[in-house]
Amino acid sequence: MSIPPRERYVHLMVHHDGAPESRTWRVRLGVYRLLVGLVVGAVLAIIVALLLIGPIVRAAGRVPGLERRIRNLEAENAKIAELAAALDSVQIGYERVRGMIGGDVVPDLAQIAGGDLPVAPPISARAGEARAYGTGPSMPSHWPVADAGFITRGLVDDGGRDEPHPGIDIAVAMSTPVRASGGGVIAGTGEDAEYGKFVLVEHPGGYRTMYGHLSRVVVAPGDRVNSGEVLGLSGNSGRSTAPHLHFEVRKDGRSIDPLTLVKEGR
Repeated sequence: MSIPPRERYVHLMVHHDGAPESRTWRVRLGVYRLLVGLVVGAVLAIIVALLLIGPIVRAAGRVPGLERRIRNLEAENAKIAELAAALDSVQIGYERVRGMIGGDVVPDLAQIAGGDLPVAPPISARAGEARAYGTGPSMPSHWPVADAGFITRGLVDDGGRDEPHPGIDIAVAMSTPVRASGGGVIAGTGEDAEYGKFVLVEHPGGYRTMYGHLSRVVVAPGDRVNSGEVLGLSGNSGRSTAPHLHFEVRKDGRSIDPLTLVKEGR
């Protein structure tokens, strides 16, 4: 006959100071181990919860401050938007004024933008109230634009201190009609790094006229044009710092001052 295993117990004794007796509890070893395991598990669970919840609590504490910063940033963005709108309005006004006079409001701005481009003092240039354009080939003698303009740069020959400039620059608004100074044949059109979009007209007597920095060309090589006929629209193409027309007169391949031939409005 086998002997059943003897049960094992754990005795818990509690004694209060000054008390004559102690209180004792007897707990089965298995139950004791279970209770200890539950206590340890609970403590570990609390520690893990604190580790996980701690960052969330700290982040939640920063939310009011972040909300205040967001409100401040939104207010600053609104002010920046107002300033940007005001600057846009000023820029639009500036561009309108610049377009009306056909160049920079302050002539020195063109010199600052391209330090190697000397700028002559502005000279007023106006066309007459009425023009008598002829038909057929003729020498260049008419002002190439009908609107008022400003000569911002004149002819500069080779060998001087300033950079050579084979014609005159007439500041006019964008898309101003450019007209043939005399009758002739379109010797060439195209686009050049210096002149931008251009038209070259051949006249009798070995004369040629060049019209540069155009925004649009409306003639083609081989076309016959009369004096005053529209060749294109002024622009800012090529090596240019502001909308204007580059007008050039050549005699037997040599550039001459257009103002020696064109007397209109002077």
